[in-house]
Amino acid sequence: MQKIAFIAIIDALLYILLHNINMIEIEKATTEKSTTEEPIDIKPKKPSKIQTLRGFQDLLPDFQDYYTMIKKAVRHRGRQSGFKRITTPIMEETAVFSRSLGESSDVVSKEMFTMTSRSGKLMTLKPEATAGIVRAYIEHGMHTLPQPVQLYSIEPQFRYDRPQKGRFRQFHQVDFEVLGMKDPSIDAQMIHMAYKILEDLQISDRVDIQINSLGSAENREEYMEALRDFFFDKKQHLSEDSQARLEINPLRILDSKDEDDQILVSMAPKLKDFLSPESKAFYETVKDYLRELNIPFYENEGLVRGLDYYCDTVFEIWDKSQGAQNAIGGGGRYDGLAELLGGVPTPGVGFAMGVERIVGHMKDSGIKPASKDNVQFFVAQLGEEGKKKALKITTNLRDLGFHALGGMGKSSMKAQLKMADKSGARWAIILGEIEVRENKAILRDMKLGKQEIIPLENIEQTVIERLGEKPDIYTLGD
Repeated sequence: MQKIAFIAIIDALLYILLHNINMIEIEKATTEKSTTEEPIDIKPKKPSKIQTLRGFQDLLPDFQDYYTMIKKAVRHRGRQSGFKRITTPIMEETAVFSRSLGESSDVVSKEMFTMTSRSGKLMTLKPEATAGIVRAYIEHGMHTLPQPVQLYSIEPQFRYDRPQKGRFRQFHQVDFEVLGMKDPSIDAQMIHMAYKILEDLQISDRVDIQINSLGSAENREEYMEALRDFFFDKKQHLSEDSQARLEINPLRILDSKDEDDQILVSMAPKLKDFLSPESKAFYETVKDYLRELNIPFYENEGLVRGLDYYCDTVFEIWDKSQGAQNAIGGGGRYDGLAELLGGVPTPGVGFAMGVERIVGHMKDSGIKPASKDNVQFFVAQLGEEGKKKALKITTNLRDLGFHALGGMGKSSMKAQLKMADKSGARWAIILGEIEVRENKAILRDMKLGKQEIIPLENIEQTVIERLGEKPDIYTLGD
């Protein structure tokens, strides 16, 4: 027994010895390998460049010049007609849109940016303006105000759409709504308003106004039933989208872009045959008023709009060259919308137009928006005393209503004059160290390259007289 135990101890010692020898060899080999390999580069990676999300864009200064012109035209027309501006939240409870636009509409079924709050409530970035404005009308008791209530907005909207020319996932719309009164003259005035804004922007000759009547809610229900009957045995020939719409809202089939769908649509019952006498009379009166206002329009029996809340008058503003594929805007009457959102029965009519598409037309037409961003004076300086004088002259010119920039950094005079040239300034006021000591300045005509020495005393009035332009004065009353 003792002999067996002795042998076991010897075996254990041999195992430990051999294991240690093996580890030494491995460590040696690793050390030799590390001395022959290239050193590992441990420099931090350069951060990747972050860009805008697909379908979103930065609105750069060039676009802003057009946007400002559009907003001025919209505000001017709105003020003339007694409209007040409203801004609704960028995000609403999803029900605001799913109830009003219709579950079968492309906007609700495919295009909404929807998320869930921490409390479990569904919220959606607003895809259009009307539903939110009607919700605000109800929530804030605007039905107690003198009717009609006239509101307008200029806001961003969001749709998860396929980005292409003139179509973005964040886009901007001008929107006009009249709530609380139903009369054909109001519908005509809304179409007139849209046309006049485009006329102000010099692109009304590039568009056609398409109009139609959807009749009352009862007329629509009767017509939709006739469409279901017509398409019932032709369902297999419809596109996949139209097959889905057949039961939910067959009116959407009329709006299909599929060529085979349109062949069947051409043979389907016509909406005008289902209009009540009241709806027909309303529609005829709207057209009479448009003729009285000298607004050109085309009747389009296939026009149904893409949202479920419309009734009676509907209209769209089409690009003459591309038609509905590049519509600038549209609108119509929505007398049942307030009830869908929990309010009392309230007639309403409105329209919206896309800012990006309007800008596209303005650019294609060669329209250059007037800009007040031009620099009139650039004040260059050297030395601490020169900088003090330059700062005072620059701010004084601005307070007097003129556009002035100053080279307030530590750049050389040559670099500052190069900045003046790039800024497009008409005049450069140069304050070198010698000029400041002599209480003088050099006034350079950047266009002609001529210059003269002028006294610093009352220099602002002197250079303003040379400029010969009116000041850009802003008051809170503007």
